[in-house]
Amino acid sequence: MKNSVNITMIGYGEVGSTFAREFLARGDVRVTAYDLKFDSPDHGPAMLERARQAGVATAANHVAAASGADIVISAVTADVALAVAEQAATYLKKDQIFFDINSASPGAKTKAAKAVNAAGARYVEGAVMAPVPGPGIRVPILAGGPAAARAAEILNALGMNVTPVTTIPGRASATKLCRSIMIKGIEALIVDCARASKEWDVQKEVFASLEASFPGIDFSKLARDMAQRVNQHGVRRAAEMREAALMLDDLGMDGSLSRAVADAQQRGAGKA
Repeated sequence: MKNSVNITMIGYGEVGSTFAREFLARGDVRVTAYDLKFDSPDHGPAMLERARQAGVATAANHVAAASGADIVISAVTADVALAVAEQAATYLKKDQIFFDINSASPGAKTKAAKAVNAAGARYVEGAVMAPVPGPGIRVPILAGGPAAARAAEILNALGMNVTPVTTIPGRASATKLCRSIMIKGIEALIVDCARASKEWDVQKEVFASLEASFPGIDFSKLARDMAQRVNQHGVRRAAEMREAALMLDDLGMDGSLSRAVADAQQRGAGKA
C-alpha cells in the first residue's frame, strides 16, 4: 500500500535526521534523504548507515531525492539555503511544496521564494523558533508564503507544530532573526561578563549587583546555561547572527553589532 505522505529531507544533519526519524515513527510516511556529505569518504558511510537503521531511504542526488515527494524540506545551513532553493527550482514539479526551514535572512528567503514559485512549485518559508533537540518534531515553526496553510495542514497531521503567520515570504524569518539579535546578543554579553568577572574573582559581587537590578533572575545559573548553549551551538548561532546582520544591511541599518555577536558566538563554540 502506498504511504500517505512522501517527505524528502535535503540535509541530513541534526535537524534533518531528527525530523526523519520522528516522521517515520508515525508509520504513515515515507522519508527520503539527501545530503552532500553522503558522498564524503569521511562522513558518508556513518550517515548512510544511520539513515538505513532509521528506515530512511537515501538518494544519490537532489533530483532523485525529490522525485515523487509531496513536501521537500530544506534543512541545510543558512549560507547555502538560497543556492539549494535555486537548484530545487530546476527540478521540482508543479505544486510540490518546498519547505525552507533554514535560518537565512528575509532577503534570501524572498529570493528563494521567487525562484521556486516561478518554476511552478510552492515555496514555504519556515522559521524554527527554538532548538530542535528536546521538542524534536514538535519544535515551534512559523510558516510564511501563499502555501503556508497547506503545508501546516499536512505537516501538523504528522506531528509537527507549524503555524502559518503570513502569506509574504520573509516575514517569518524576520520574526526569528529579530528575536535572535536579542537572545544571541544576551548570550554573548553574559558569557564575556562571566569570564571576565571569574578572572578577577568578582563573580559573586557582579552577579549580586545584576540580580539587584533584575530581580528574579539567577545570573549565576543563567551564565552557566548560556555558556553551555554557546559551547554546543556557537557555530550554528554565529551563522544565524550573520544572517541577522544581512537583514539589517538590507534595511539600510548597521549590522556591525550583530556581526560582533556572531564572532563572539564563534569564539565560544567548543569552550566548556
